[in-house]
Amino acid sequence: MATPGNGQTSDKWGSQEKFLIVMETFTMNETELAESCHKKGLYREQIEAWRTACLQANGQVFDQSKQLNGALKEEQKRAKQLEKELQKKEKALAEAAAVLLLRKKAQAILGDDEEE
Repeated sequence: MATPGNGQTSDKWGSQEKFLIVMETFTMNETELAESCHKKGLYREQIEAWRTACLQANGQVFDQSKQLNGALKEEQKRAKQLEKELQKKEKALAEAAAVLLLRKKAQAILGDDEEE
C-alpha cells in the first residue's frame, strides 16, 4: 500500500507518491475509495485530479512533440529559402564583379582614361 509520508501533507507530496495513490485507488469502488481517503487524510477530489493529470500526462508530451516537429519543419523550410536567396545574391555579386573586371580590362586595352 502506498502511503507517502514523512509527516508531510498531501500538497507537498511529489508526483511519484501521487501516482502511487492513483494506482492504489484506481480499481476501488466508491466505498473503498472513501475509506482509503479517510485513512490517509485525503479527499476524493484530490485523487480524481491526480488521476486526470496522470491520464493526460502522455497526451501533453505528444502534443508538444507534434508542435515542435511542426516548428522544426517550418524552420528548415525557412533556412532552405534563405539559402536559395543567398545563392542568388552571391551569383549576382559574382556577375557584377566580373563585369567590373571586364570594364577595367577593356579600358586598359583601349587606353580609355575615362572613369564610368
